[in-house]
Amino acid sequence: MHCYSISGLSVGSEILLPGLIALTADGVAPDVTIRKGAVPAALGNAAAAGPTWDIDGRQLLLRIPNVARFLLDDGRAIVFEPDDGADIDDVPVFILGTVFGILLHQRERIVLHASAVRVGDKAVLFCGASGSGKSTLAAALGERGYPLVTDDVCAITVADAGAPMVHPDGRQLKLWAQAIEHLELQERRGARVRSRLEKFYVEPSDAFSEPLPLGAVYALREARPPHAPGIERPNAADAAMVFRRNAYRPLLVRRMQQREQYFHAATAIAQLAGTFHLTRPLDFAAMPAVIDRLERHWQETDLMEAVA
Repeated sequence: MHCYSISGLSVGSEILLPGLIALTADGVAPDVTIRKGAVPAALGNAAAAGPTWDIDGRQLLLRIPNVARFLLDDGRAIVFEPDDGADIDDVPVFILGTVFGILLHQRERIVLHASAVRVGDKAVLFCGASGSGKSTLAAALGERGYPLVTDDVCAITVADAGAPMVHPDGRQLKLWAQAIEHLELQERRGARVRSRLEKFYVEPSDAFSEPLPLGAVYALREARPPHAPGIERPNAADAAMVFRRNAYRPLLVRRMQQREQYFHAATAIAQLAGTFHLTRPLDFAAMPAVIDRLERHWQETDLMEAVA
């Protein structure tokens, strides 16, 4: 059994999960187990269903064509059955992305499509769709001395009192070959994320492993008319939309009846932290200027107060 920590949860897996930092087994039952086994093609009593998923109470069946079927049970167990002829090496990347993101929804955590770094004593999130540059920005910030908290999947808990907390992942970055070359990270490049992609696991320069209060959320946006480079704070309604748009699998958030929970989280974060649009060119040459702008913003908002 392989042991890991994912989004603050202890995980025991029958299969190796590349890109995670392995832990030593401590004899305590893990929060989540992952194993290969028989998975039905559909849930017979599904209360809700879509083209690739069924929901029946605390069970969710996810079908990823030409890869595998995954049965998620009560936020505690994942059973997968590869499709005939599928490449078994492609299964882990889906477990660590879509599947575990849905499992976190089952555990009623807020899950954003975001990467995060530590700034001072808080976590700063960068959210956006696939290809928006979340991981690349987190990697570049890591080279400036900001430890990685999580990459791509960000789990948040919101208590009735106190700041929302971001739970670190202990996972490596996933970067395209072009980003690795421009950031000069070739020496830390690991295995391919998928066999047919020029995307690789990359060891971060530093990583933080304890939960952190959420300091700010930046929604990434490309600088093109009418949006000029800069940082701006949206109004309350638009800030709430940032959370809805960047929830991990937003359709399932609605189907799992968690929209109110996300609205509550967006309100709490707007009051206790801050939600912003970060507009910047999608150009590696502009990255130093983008980080300079972020550091000025952190100084203005006291996020860098604990940093010498």
